[in-house]
Amino acid sequence: MTRTATFRALHDTSSPAAPLVLPGPWDAASARVFAESGYPALATPSAGVAASLGYEDGHTPPEEMFAAVARIVRSVDVPVSADIEGGYGFAPKELVDRLLDTGAVGCNLEDSGPDKVLKDPHRHADWLAEVRAAAGDRVFLNARVDTFIRGVTDPEAAVERARLYVAAGADCVYPIGAPPEAVAVLRAAIKAPINAGARPEAASIRELAASGATRITFGPGLLHRTTAALTGITRELRP
Repeated sequence: MTRTATFRALHDTSSPAAPLVLPGPWDAASARVFAESGYPALATPSAGVAASLGYEDGHTPPEEMFAAVARIVRSVDVPVSADIEGGYGFAPKELVDRLLDTGAVGCNLEDSGPDKVLKDPHRHADWLAEVRAAAGDRVFLNARVDTFIRGVTDPEAAVERARLYVAAGADCVYPIGAPPEAVAVLRAAIKAPINAGARPEAASIRELAASGATRITFGPGLLHRTTAALTGITRELRP
């Protein structure tokens, strides 16, 4: 079984009772820690990788992002999905080729631009369909729905977009920033895995799983928690 098939199977067997929890490595060292801790797959956060490279979120040059993803993939034996933001303006085939060159098996693609404005959902769905056509079954496509982080709190707006993206070939939808009650609405309306972003705490995972999330990620939360711990360690070392 290929790594992509393994990754897809992990989603097929996940459920709210047993969600797929994917830690977000920001470099090779963190990826090894997560894989050696027993997680069956990983999902890079663009904000975390950006911070590790010295960039603000959304300002990482694509060549550096893809190179960082390749180092993470190379360092572990489990499938890795990559957050590649909005696709960096590449045509679908080039985007897919660059992603596959890293060894990643999946990707997140956002539906708002660098200007933080939501894209037209129908045009974005058409673009996702082109990415799917270029990728075939080689890429697990996680379509991010940005309504909640862009100030649109009505869950039905997220449902409308999610349905379009699933119809276009997305394997999973990610309503980033959705509260648990909105995740429940999406779970009832969408016949696909639902990715929810949790705080890196067991209670947050349980709450979102109870709302219907079948895939849990953390964005840069694990990096932030690690940085806080490192800050405490360095303070203890001061003479």
